[in-house]
Parts: sequence; C-alpha cells; structure tokens
Amino acid sequence: MTATPNSPEARDIAALLHPYTNLARHGEIGPHVFTHGQGIYVYDSQGKAYIEGLSGLWCTALGYGEEALVEVAAEQMRTLSFAPIFAHRSHAPAIDLAEKLIELIPAPVSKIFFAGSGSGANDTAIKLIWYYNNALGRPQKKKLISRTKAYHGVSVATASLTGLPANHADFDLPIERVLHTDCPHYYRFAQPGESEEDFATRLAQNLEELILAEGPETVAAFFAEPVMGAGGVLIPPKSYFEKIQAVLRRYDVLFVADEVICGFGRTGNMFGFETYGIAPDMVSMAKQLSSGYLPIGALSVPPAMFEAMVSQSEKIGTFGHGNTYSAHPVCAAVALKTVEIMAERDILGHVRAVAPQFQARLGALADHPLVGEARGVGLIGALELVADKAARRPFEPDQAIGARAVELARENGLLCRAMGDAVALCPPLIITREQIDDLFDRLTRALDALAASL
Repeated sequence: MTATPNSPEARDIAALLHPYTNLARHGEIGPHVFTHGQGIYVYDSQGKAYIEGLSGLWCTALGYGEEALVEVAAEQMRTLSFAPIFAHRSHAPAIDLAEKLIELIPAPVSKIFFAGSGSGANDTAIKLIWYYNNALGRPQKKKLISRTKAYHGVSVATASLTGLPANHADFDLPIERVLHTDCPHYYRFAQPGESEEDFATRLAQNLEELILAEGPETVAAFFAEPVMGAGGVLIPPKSYFEKIQAVLRRYDVLFVADEVICGFGRTGNMFGFETYGIAPDMVSMAKQLSSGYLPIGALSVPPAMFEAMVSQSEKIGTFGHGNTYSAHPVCAAVALKTVEIMAERDILGHVRAVAPQFQARLGALADHPLVGEARGVGLIGALELVADKAARRPFEPDQAIGARAVELARENGLLCRAMGDAVALCPPLIITREQIDDLFDRLTRALDALAASL
C-alpha cells in the first residue's frame, strides 16, 4: 500500500503501535479505518458497511449507537466526571454497580473490586489469592494453574496465565508459580476412540497428577474460561467441569471463573459458569459489562477471602492495591445502564430465542469441504478449517488459511477473527434472525471462494 500523505492511513503508520498485529506487514498495508457504527454494523472510511461479527472484540453486546448509554455517560460527565475511591471515598455509580453485580452473580460474593479491563480483574485476582494465603499463614500456597490455549490477559502475570505461544515468546514469560494443564479441545486432543466423558476423566486425572507432583500445599488456584475465547472458541467436553471441580475441592484449590467473554449473556445465561455447572470462588468480568462502550473490569471477592483481607490490611495499615480508574464514575454509570438495558429488553430471552438458528447455521457449515469442526454455544462459535476432514489434518501454518478466510469474509462485508485456522464469530447480542442468516450467507461465500482458490 502507498498511503496518501497526511491521510489517516499514513498518519496511523507513522504514529500508532497496534496490538496483536504483524508490525512489519502493517507498515506495508496500513490500517482499515472505521468511522462509525449502528446496530450490528460498522462503516469504514469508504462508506462500506460490515456486519461486526465479533462484537468488536467480543464486547459490543448492545451493538453500536445505543443512545441510552451515550446519554448516561454524558450526564455522569456533567455531574461527576471523575472521583477516586481510595482512602474511604466513594460515589453513587460505584456503589450502585457493586450492589447490582452482587445481586446478579449466583455465587458467594462479599465485595466487588473494579478494574479497568479483564486483564486488570484477573491480575487483581492473582494478587488477592496470594494476599489471602499469606493472611492464612500459608506462604507456600501460591502456584496458579491455567490451561494451554487459555486467555486471561496481557499483564506480566495474566499473560503468564494465558496459554498461547505468541503471548510468551520473547517476553520472558511465563513467570514462576504459573503452571499449565491440558487444553480441553476434544476434536483436536482426544485419543482415538475416546468418548467426551473419558477425555474429561483423563484431563481431570492429569490435573490431579500435576497438583500432587507440585504439592497440594503449594497450589492456590485454577483459572478457567467457561468457553475458551481467544484460544479458538473451545467448548468444554461433557462432564469436564464437574470432574475438574472435584479435583480442586479435594486439594483446597480456588476456582476463578474468567467471564470476560462469556459474562452478561453470551452463552444464553447471565454467566457462562451457569451454563456449565461451575461453582466458582471468584468471578472476573469485563467487555460486555459495559457493552464495550467504556473500559471497565470487575472481580468478585468471596466472604472468607474478604474477612482475611480485613485482618491483613489492619496488620499492615492499608490494603495496598488499587487503580486510579477503579470504579471510574462514568464507566460505572455506563456499565450499570448496560445491565439495566439487558434486563429491561430481556436480552437473555432474545439470545435464547435466536441462538438455535445461529447454532444451526454454524453447524450446517460442518459439511463444507474446508470445515473440520463447527462448535459453539449461545451466540458464540467457531469453524476449524482443515486440509483433510477425515484425518483432521490441519493446513500448513505458512498457508495462513484462517487469515485468508477472514480476509475473504471482510471482502464480503463480514468482520470475524482468525485464531490460527479457527474462524470465530461472536456477534452483538441484539442480532436478529434475518441478520444471522445474512451473516452466515456472507461467511459461506467467503469459504466457497477460499475453497475455489485452493
């Protein structure tokens, strides 16, 4: 690409560092600049409309241009644009949102801590788990277990929990105390003839062996997304979480449910852990909490942990953790309004009504010559593209098949995401049946074009 001098594309190349981007290639091809959005659609600088098939980054639950969220943000800015909650200070949006989340979360919750992102919420969980075990006189119980292909953030600690090679390579990660156990992707990692239940049993046994090898007195917590998002939209096999939780309870290991993608309706329940029968000790949240309109994350703190934190902070003199923008009043007000809109408009009911059609159209693509597996739940799903369907043989990495599929989808007016050769879909929760058909029609045309090119 030769960008016109002083164009947005040229200025972008000159000034902006892009996350999750091939930096060398970006300097050659430049950015795709978007200017506005409405409903499930976004529009680029040339005026072309696209279905936002990944809700931006798994987050715009209520779509674009939701005036109720704009209005509450403007009103809060006029009333109290910023106020910290350090040192005994507070404000109404923080209190109201914390109360609402405690009401919504079907798990033991004493307090809500607010962060600026999902990474921040999970990073706080790590620190609180360590703080808690120190308060209980268990200084060795600090190790954390995540899973291969998990995604829990990009801070030094949460990127260590993340189980994706690109998040570790040349960043000197993972740090000590972070361990990884098996990825629960049945299609890719089950042994020949192994049922889903047997696969889940084997993974639970492997987890138990890892805990015993490390020493149960050293293992503090297990982090898991109900549906693994950035790892490829991986759906847990039957009985998986039931068996995993039995192991964790046996060795007094906390379960942190990462609801950053699944939370607030994505799987058809308010939280993904409800969908899969998980009984978490802590819950991290972000993304759809504010429909992506403003950055905010949250973490639930269980009663026993908070009680230990109180005595520990009394001993030290303060609870020495916090962020400037924790419970930012504008972000909190927008998040509270988002949750209220979800209730008023019965967004969960809408998801349950249209999800069967979404999953049926997704599942039908399993018959496409390029698709090895179609997987999903609620309004989230992915297609695993393979070179040989019968043998489940993947394409060679240098073919970049997933990226090519996503580019062809973009040419057909659909934005989605490739994670390796898995193509992910996660549209706004307000999508209609007609729009679901349009989305999959565009994706099918892209896959047909890719197949023809091969």
